Amino acid sequence: MLCWGNASYGQLGLGGIDEEIVLEPRKCEFFEGKRVRDVGCGRRHSVFLLEDGTVYTCGCSDLGQLGHDKARKKPEQVVSLDAQNIVAVSCGEAHTLALNDKGQVFAWGLGSDGQLGLSNIEDCIRIPRTVKSLSEVHIAQVACGYWHSLALARGGQIFSWGQNKYGQLGLGMQGAGVSSPQVVQSLQGVPFAQISAGGSHSFGLTLSGAVFGWGSNRFGQLGLSDNDDRHFPALLKTLRSQRVVYICCGEDHTAALTKEGGVFTFGAGGYGQLGHNTTNHEVNPRKVFELMGNVVAQIACGRQHTLAFIPSSGKIDSFGLGGNGQLGTRSTYNRISPAPVKGCWQAHTDPCPSLLLLPMHGLILIQVAASIEKHLLPRLSSSPPDIEALRLYLTLPECPLLSNPNNYTTLTIPFAKAVVSLKDAPIKVLGNWWSKFEPAVFQRLVELYKEVVVYLLRMQKLGIPLSDQRIFTCFLHTSLKFLEILHSVNERAGQIIQYDKFYIHELDELIDIRNDYVTWFQQQMFSVVTMCKYPFVFDAQAKTALLQTDAVIQMQMAVDHAQRQNLHSLFLSGGGVESVNPCLILIVRRENVVGDSMEVLRKSKNVDYKKPLKVIVVGEEAVDAGGVRKEFFLLIMKELLDPKYGMFRYYEESRLIWFTHKTFEDIDLFHLIGVVCGLAIYNLTIVELNFPLALYKKLLKKTPTLEDLKELMPDVGRSLQQLLDYTEDDLEETFCLNFTVRTRYFICDLNGFCHVFNLSRQEFVNAYVVYKFNTSVAPQFSAFYAGFHKVCGGKVLELFQPSELQAMVIGNTNYDWKELEKSTEYKGEYWADHPTIKIFWEVFHELPLEKKKQFLLFLTGSDRIPILGMKSLALVIQPTGGGEQYFPVAHTCFNLLDLPKYTNKETLKEKLLHAIEHNQGFNLV
Repeated sequence: MLCWGNASYGQLGLGGIDEEIVLEPRKCEFFEGKRVRDVGCGRRHSVFLLEDGTVYTCGCSDLGQLGHDKARKKPEQVVSLDAQNIVAVSCGEAHTLALNDKGQVFAWGLGSDGQLGLSNIEDCIRIPRTVKSLSEVHIAQVACGYWHSLALARGGQIFSWGQNKYGQLGLGMQGAGVSSPQVVQSLQGVPFAQISAGGSHSFGLTLSGAVFGWGSNRFGQLGLSDNDDRHFPALLKTLRSQRVVYICCGEDHTAALTKEGGVFTFGAGGYGQLGHNTTNHEVNPRKVFELMGNVVAQIACGRQHTLAFIPSSGKIDSFGLGGNGQLGTRSTYNRISPAPVKGCWQAHTDPCPSLLLLPMHGLILIQVAASIEKHLLPRLSSSPPDIEALRLYLTLPECPLLSNPNNYTTLTIPFAKAVVSLKDAPIKVLGNWWSKFEPAVFQRLVELYKEVVVYLLRMQKLGIPLSDQRIFTCFLHTSLKFLEILHSVNERAGQIIQYDKFYIHELDELIDIRNDYVTWFQQQMFSVVTMCKYPFVFDAQAKTALLQTDAVIQMQMAVDHAQRQNLHSLFLSGGGVESVNPCLILIVRRENVVGDSMEVLRKSKNVDYKKPLKVIVVGEEAVDAGGVRKEFFLLIMKELLDPKYGMFRYYEESRLIWFTHKTFEDIDLFHLIGVVCGLAIYNLTIVELNFPLALYKKLLKKTPTLEDLKELMPDVGRSLQQLLDYTEDDLEETFCLNFTVRTRYFICDLNGFCHVFNLSRQEFVNAYVVYKFNTSVAPQFSAFYAGFHKVCGGKVLELFQPSELQAMVIGNTNYDWKELEKSTEYKGEYWADHPTIKIFWEVFHELPLEKKKQFLLFLTGSDRIPILGMKSLALVIQPTGGGEQYFPVAHTCFNLLDLPKYTNKETLKEKLLHAIEHNQGFNLV
C-alpha cells in the first residue's frame, strides 16, 4: 500500500510523521501483510477496505466521517461494521458510504444536505447506520460526490440523494435536496455497469459503453459541448462509439477509459488536470494524445489531478495540481501533460478495485431471471432514454424461462406487452436490430410467440371462466400484436424468413375460421379478438376457407338483395318471383370460347360471380364435375394469351408476360381476363397466367419496386441497379446512350426530357418503374382490375399477401413429391403395391426436377401446384388395355393418367419420358 500527497490531517495513514505533504509514493507500514481491496479518498479523510471485508479509516473526523473516535493519523478499524462483510466503500467531501455483500448500504459523516440517505437530516452521524430505504433493493455499487450520493442496484436502477443545487441527482428537480434515495426515473430500463460522482456532477456507464452525465457543467465536465447544468441525465453522443469501460470524476473534470486503453478527459483544466498540455477547459471529450502509444489499464481522478496506469511500462502517469505533492513527482509543480509518478509499478493480478463489480453486472440478466416478473418487466419504459435500454429487448427472449409454458402469462406475454407499448422511435430501432438477426434466431422468436398464441387458443377451447375473459382477451391481443410487429419487420427487411413461417397451422382445429371471419367482416364485438385482424398467421388452407366464406357471404347478400327486389316487383306488378340459380352457368362453344364467355359474363349480375361455376360445352354430354370447368380455364386462357390478340408482351429472359402499352383489341378483353382470374380463385382452379408478382401487388393496392422490374425484365433491372450503384464521375458517358435507347419511348412520354441527368438517379429509376407498371398500361390494367374485383373484391383481399394471391391464381412451386405419391388414387387392377405402380414411382422419384415438372405439365396442364398443396391435385392412375408398346396418356382435365402395365423399369422410363417430352400444350383428352 503506497500513498502520497497531503498528510496534514493524517489522511495518508502514515502515522505521526512530521511532513504535511508527501512528495513521492511511500509505503504505509500499517497495511504490511494485509491485502487492500478498495480505497476511498475524501477532502480530508480516507477509507480502506481489506480483502477480508473489514473497514479502516483515518484523517479528519470533525464531522464523524471516520465512523469512530480513535487516533486519526493511522488507520483504525470501524468496529461497528465488524459483523459485516463489506465489499465496496466511497468517500464524499465529509461523508462515507460502505456496501456489504448482501447489497445493504451503510452511511456516516456529514449529513446536512441529506447525503447520508437517512431520511431525517442530521448535521453529522458518527456511527455507521443502515440506509433503510434501500433495504428492499440489492445494491451493487455506491459512489459519493461532495454532498450527494449514488447507488446502483443489481436490477440496473440508479438511486440518488443529497444536495441537488446543480441537478446532480438527475431527478429533474432544480435546487431542492433529497434526504432519502430516489430512483432516477429517466434511466429506468438501461442496464448500467458503473456509476461515478464528481464534486457536483454524476455519471452512469452502461454495459455497452454508453455514458450518461448530469449535474454541474460550469466547466464542461459533462462533455456536452456547452456549460449548461443538466437536471436530467444526458447521453454523451461523442463517446457513444468509443467503447468506454470506466469513468471517473474529479471536482470539476471527468476522465473516461476506453476498451482499447485510450483516455478522454473534459471539464476544468486550469491546473492541467486534463493532460492536454494546456490549462484550457474542455466542453467536449478530448483524447489525451500524450498517452497515445500506451495502453492505459486504470485511471483515477483526485480533486484537481488525474492518474493513469500503463502496465506495459510499469509506470503511473499523473497530471494536474501538484501543490500538495499529489502527483508523486517529488515536486509541488503542476503538470499540464502526463509525467511519471516515482517508483516502479506492477499490474495487479485482479482488476482495478473500482472495476471489481463490472463482471458481476455482466451477469445481471442471468441473476435476475427469477425475479423479472416482479422487478424487471414492470419497470420497462414505453419511451426508453437511450438505445442502450433497448438491448434488454434483444437478450431477454433468449432467457429459457420465457420458453416455459408455465411462464407464458407471467413473463412471456408481459414482455410482449412491453414491446407493443413502445413508442414509434424505440420500436423502429428495435425493428432495425431484429432485421439484422440471423434467420434461425429471428425464427426462434417468431416460433416462441406462435406457441404462446396456440397455448392461449387451447385454453380458450377448454373454456375460460367468465371472470378471466377480459384478461385472456388482453393476453391474446398482446401476443398477436407482438407477432404482427415481427411480421412487419420481416416484410420491411425483404423477408428474413419466408412469410409462411408465420403460419399457425393448428388454427383450423382451435378456432372456427368461418365464424371468425364473419365477426371480423361485420366489425362487431370489438371486445373479441378476431384472428382475421392478423391474417399473416393463416396458412393456405385457412385462407382458402376464408375466401369461400367471403363468397358465401357476398353471394347471400346479393341473393337477399335480389329477392327483396323481386318481392318489391311482385308487390307492384303482381307477377311471379324470379328463381335464383345456385350456380353461374357458362354455355360455350369450343370453337368460340372467348366470344361466348364474354357474352354470358356481360349479362351476368354481380351476385352470379360469387356462385360456383358450371360449364356446359355445346354439343358435348360431359357433366361438369370439375373436369369440364378446368378444361374451360385451360382453353380460354390459351386463347386470350394467343399472340394474335397482341394484348400481352412475352419477356424471353424471365418467361413472364405484361400488358402491352398499345393494343388494338377491345379493352373488354382485359376485363374478361380479370374476371377469369377471379373465377379461377373462387373455383380453386389454377390457370397459366405468368404475370410477375407486380400484378398481384397492384391488385392489392401495393406499389411495385425495382425488384419487381428485375423479375420481369432482368436485363433492364440489372442496368438500373448498376446506375444506382455507380460511384464514378463519368456517369453520363457510361450510361446515357444505353438508357436513352432503351427508354426512348418512355423518355419522350415524360415531358420530353432526354437524359437521366435531368433527374436524380433514384428519381429516374422510380419514374421508370412507375411508367412500366402504371402509366404505360393504365387503361389495360384498370379494365383487368375491375374484372378481377368484380369477382374477388371486398374485405377478404385485405387478408392476402401478394405472393399468396399469386399462388391462388397460378399455384406455387412448393413441391412435395412424396406427398404426391401418398395422395394418389388407383383404379381398376392397380393399387399402391402393384408391380407396375411400384416401378412407376421408382422411376419418377429418380427423375431430375425439370422432368418432374414436365410430368406435372403433361398431367395437369401446369407445372405448378395449387395453393393447398400436392394432395389437392388428386392424381389418379388407371391401367389401359394395350401392351407395353403404348405410351402413357394424360387426361389433363381430370389429372388422370392412363398407364400401360409395364413390367420392367427401363421400358416404363423410356415410354414416360417420351410422353412428357413430346407433350405440346395441353392434352385435352
